[in-house]
Amino acid sequence: MTSSKHVSNENHQSFLQRLNWIDWLYAIVLTVSALFAFKQYAEFMDIYEISFLFGAVILFSVLGWSWKPVRLLVVSVAAVSVFSTTLYHADLARIDQVFLLKFLISSQSAIMWMNVLFFLATAIYWFALATRSEFSGRLASAITWSAVLMGFVGLMVRWYESYLIAPDVGHIPLSNLYEVFIVFCLITALMYLYYEQRYATKQLGGFVLLIVSFGVGFILWYTFDRHASGIQPLVPALQSYWMKIHVPANFVGYGSFSLAAMVASAYLLASNGLLTSRLPKLDVLDDLMYKAISIGFIFFTIATILGAMWAAEAWGSYWSWDAKETWALIVWLNYAAWLHLRLVKGLRGIMLAWWALIGLLVTSFAFLGVNMFLSGLHSYGTL
Repeated sequence: MTSSKHVSNENHQSFLQRLNWIDWLYAIVLTVSALFAFKQYAEFMDIYEISFLFGAVILFSVLGWSWKPVRLLVVSVAAVSVFSTTLYHADLARIDQVFLLKFLISSQSAIMWMNVLFFLATAIYWFALATRSEFSGRLASAITWSAVLMGFVGLMVRWYESYLIAPDVGHIPLSNLYEVFIVFCLITALMYLYYEQRYATKQLGGFVLLIVSFGVGFILWYTFDRHASGIQPLVPALQSYWMKIHVPANFVGYGSFSLAAMVASAYLLASNGLLTSRLPKLDVLDDLMYKAISIGFIFFTIATILGAMWAAEAWGSYWSWDAKETWALIVWLNYAAWLHLRLVKGLRGIMLAWWALIGLLVTSFAFLGVNMFLSGLHSYGTL
């Protein structure tokens, strides 16, 4: 009876009451770091950038409180990134002179490590699924976390490197296909890691990391074939604070939809008797697919609204039926219909799994196909 009372009391505690001293220490470290950054760079920041800085403290505090592993990730990314930037001594040429920069923690090196680690994690997840090896599953998770760490370090250091090129070149690394594909890989992998912990299953890692590995393949092709990994000045349309919030929201949507599609592929295999004994139960897969699409839809809706506001500022109109805008609407309607059928009509099962999987093709065309085959106001994102 005492034990059940204790559990009941815990359940009735508010979110803040459940925080311990480590949680508050984490938030204090973030706040102090933001204050230090503000003191150092306030003269270069406008009101929007100051809002983003302190808004990030709130966002990452709450995220770290809700999902404990993120705390270590945030602290590690900050520590490694700051250490990397100190090695430059404000001289970009030191990339080729300092061993750690050349081979490990310059932006290009860190991103290449991210690519290698994601490929490796994908292979080990599939090995773990085939052999039912718990050790291999844990190893694959650890490697995926390492890949996410290196990817975020790469982006943070790339941001710093852009300012070393010239102050007017410096910008947040969200401006071209190379950078947003890195963001896509990181967000998709992070979302999978969250659900991996929540559902206590590692059997879906191979499926989800297949789409991440596709993104890695694009990054490598874009780097070595198109030589498009260099830092370029922002085109006028991208010189806006809207980019800092529109693009991340968009890619939470893209990442969620991609995760749902790969879970749907596992659902279809399991429902046809393939890998059934190795995969989670169908109701678990169905629930995960629904949660991923719900989160993706919320963030994609926010991104679309933010994009319309950005368009009004940049081009004088909230909506111009540009190819990118039109396909964004198609993606939104596709998942709105999926959610309507599930929530209002109560539909479940194979049909929605196929729909989620085919939805990935629609999303991929909106994300990449428009840039390849169509033109319009968003032509700065072409291949």
